[in-house]
Order: sequence, then structure tokens, then C-alpha cells
Amino acid sequence: MTGKIKNYFAGFAEAVRKGDRWTRSSLLLFGAGYIGRGQIIRGILVQLIQIGFIWFTFGFSAQYMMQLPTLGTVQREETFDPATLAKTVNDYDNSLLILLCGIIGIFFILTYILLFFQNTRRVYGLQKRAEAKEHINSFREDLHTLINEKFYLTLLSLPGLGVLLVNIFPILFMICVAFTNYDKRHQPPTYLFTWVGLENFKTLFTSSQTVTFGYAFIRILVWTMIWAFAATFTTFIGGILLAKFINDRRTRCQKLWRSLFVITIAIPQFVTLLLVGKMFGDYGIVNSICSKIGLTGFLKSIGLVGAGLSYIPFLSKPGWAHVMVILINIWVGVPFQMLSATGILMNIPNDQLEAARIDGASERQIFRKITMPYVLFITGPSLITAFIANINNFNVIYLLTSDYVSTNMKFANSNAKEPDLLITWLFNLTNNHSNFKMASVIGICVFLISAIGTLISFARLIKGNREEDFQ
Repeated sequence: MTGKIKNYFAGFAEAVRKGDRWTRSSLLLFGAGYIGRGQIIRGILVQLIQIGFIWFTFGFSAQYMMQLPTLGTVQREETFDPATLAKTVNDYDNSLLILLCGIIGIFFILTYILLFFQNTRRVYGLQKRAEAKEHINSFREDLHTLINEKFYLTLLSLPGLGVLLVNIFPILFMICVAFTNYDKRHQPPTYLFTWVGLENFKTLFTSSQTVTFGYAFIRILVWTMIWAFAATFTTFIGGILLAKFINDRRTRCQKLWRSLFVITIAIPQFVTLLLVGKMFGDYGIVNSICSKIGLTGFLKSIGLVGAGLSYIPFLSKPGWAHVMVILINIWVGVPFQMLSATGILMNIPNDQLEAARIDGASERQIFRKITMPYVLFITGPSLITAFIANINNFNVIYLLTSDYVSTNMKFANSNAKEPDLLITWLFNLTNNHSNFKMASVIGICVFLISAIGTLISFARLIKGNREEDFQ
């Protein structure tokens, strides 16, 4: 990689040193080199891009980039004019707009610099082709190439732009917000916010009588990892076992069983979760049944339910809620895993299974030595994806514990609840408490955990070549 970068800049230096008048003029006017070589349309288009950049930078984003160090100094003020009985607003700064447009402006400058180097190298390439008496493509020929030979570049341009707008810019903006004091007391446009350095990261790991983010963060992080592991592997193992059961030749009415579980997938997940949440509520139908059959009283007698409660706190007390969301997630997630596992099990090489049976292997040994290794090899990438998705599994936790009220003051002081994941805590901080600065810090932590976990897992998964083991 380092060698490629050196060669890239060496090529640019050569273009500046050995370039003719058209190549050197393109250092100031991007389109000059193309126009000088007869590529008029390309030259005009490239020149329009340069003009558009200059207009955007100096006519719009420059004013915001200049204010980035302070994020604004003039706060919004209203004055009442008794003569006209009207309110007037001063020319105030908007910290949010300054930060967003400043980031966009810096990105455009970096893009312009890269385009500057690339354009110079490309014009110099045209010069060398002209000196060698080679044919220089016309604009129509280049367009034909993009439609045929390099059509993949044409197809990837719009998705690439979409990724940039939808993913890259929000991530950069979130990272910047983590270093500011943007919260409900500093809400633009009425108020300004400013840079605070690493203060928010320090707050996240601080535990005191007034600041309890450190207390809540460690516990929510541990629960998030436990939840992600349990939710991923319970549904994974359950789906495989269910698929084995349904596809076993001794199972009757296989189509009926498969159809019943497929129906659960057809129902939108949020509808199922809302319904189940009400069923297991403090005064839901499940608690009514448990009370009538005496289960509530029995759990009271052995100390699992508090003496002052007349119900089982399935989703309203710590411990109970943690266990119940995992159990409910099994019921919601297993049917989908069952369908995936069914397709994989049907593709296990029969000669390996028959050879194992001839050698005297039991069904349990075949499952442990052949079936599971094959399934893990095929589903490894999706398993990692499921684990990362469960770290950010907003729906299950939020919809099932939306009525949960924490009695732990250290959690409540940080606007958190015991069953929260990092992602639901982040949502609560932004949506209900406008604490964008701490939410951004937590978002960075979630991103780092997900990215590091994914990279390590994939590196171990694709290490070596095991395809021949299952041929």
C-alpha cells in the first residue's frame, strides 16, 4: 500500500516536471489539458466541476468552515419593538448548521485535492499518448466504454454516492458531536454549543453521586454482550434442532409443521412483540393464568416474587426482564433460522452421511462430527452478522420493555434502564432527553465494538481453506 502511494505521487511529480504547456495549464484550469488534446466535451465538463467546487466553497461552505473552531459566537436574541408591536431577531449563528456544513465543506476540499492530483496525472497520460502518436478517445468513445467495458463503474457510482450521504456523513457528524456539549441546554438555533474535547468520554466512565454514566455503561455493556451471545446462539441452535426434527424421516406431517412456523415469520415482528409484551405485562393474560393456577403464590413462597406483588414481574423487574426477553426472542427468531438451516441440511453430501453410518456412527455422532461443522462453515458469515445485529437489536428490547421503570437511582440518573442495550439507551438519550453529546459517545462505542468484533471474527473464520473438507 505504501509503495502504491509513493508511485502515485511520483507520477504526479513527473507530470508537473515533464508536462507540456497543456498539462501544466491544467494545474490551474482542470479542463485546459483535455481541450488542448481535442477532448472538448470532457474538458468543459471537468472545468464545470472545478467552477462548481469554487462556487460552493467560497460562496457557501467557507463561512461555516471559518466558524468551526468556535461553532458560532452570536446567540439568538429577540427584541420587541413597541412602535411596531413586532419581534425582531438578530443575525445569529447556528452551531448545528456550522458543524454540518463545515464537515461537508472539508470533505469537498479533500475531494478536490484528490481530483487535482488525479486530473493532472490523467492529462499527463494524454500527453504521453499524443507524443507516442496513439489514438486518443473521443468523448463518445469514453461514454461507450462506460456503458460497455466499464459498466460496473457506472452501476457503482449511484450506490457509492448513497453510501456517502446516508452512512459516511452521519458517522462523521456523530463523531464530531461527541466532542461538543450538544444537549437540551444547548439546543440550536436558540442556544449555541461548543467543543469540549474529551470531556464526554470522561463522563461516560465516571461514577459519582451526581454523574452515574460509568455505573450504567459498564452494566449495560455487559448485558448487551450477554444478550447478543444468548440471542444469537439460542435461535441458531434452536433453528437447527427444529429443522432436524421437521426433516427427519420419522416425523409425520412435515409440511404442516413447517407451515405453522413459517406463518410466524409472515407476521410483522413489531406486531408480535407488542402483543407478547401485553400478554406478559403485570396485569396481562399470562399473569392472570399464573395467579389462577397458583404459580404466582408458589413463586412468592420460594422468594422469586416479592411479597408485596400480586403478579409475576415478567417484564418489569431486573432479572425477570433479562430472562424473558431472551426466551421471547427464541420464539420469534427460531422459525427464520429453521428455514435457513433446512436449506443447508438438505445440501449436506449424502455420501459422507452414508459413510459415517456404515462405519457405525450414531446419529448423535453424525450430528456432532458432520452436521454441525458443515452448518457452521456455511453459516459462519451470517452468524457473525446476526451477532452484530443483536448488539443493535432495537425492536425486541424496546418494544418489550417500553413500560419498564427503573427503581435504581443510578440507572435513572443516567436515563437508563436495566434491560437496556447500548442502542436503546442511545435512543432514549436522544429521543426523550436530547442528550446528543452522550448519545454520540455511546454510538462511537457501539461502532467500535461492532467493527472490532466483525474484523476479528471474519479473520478467524476465513483463515485457511476448509472447502475441501466438505466436498
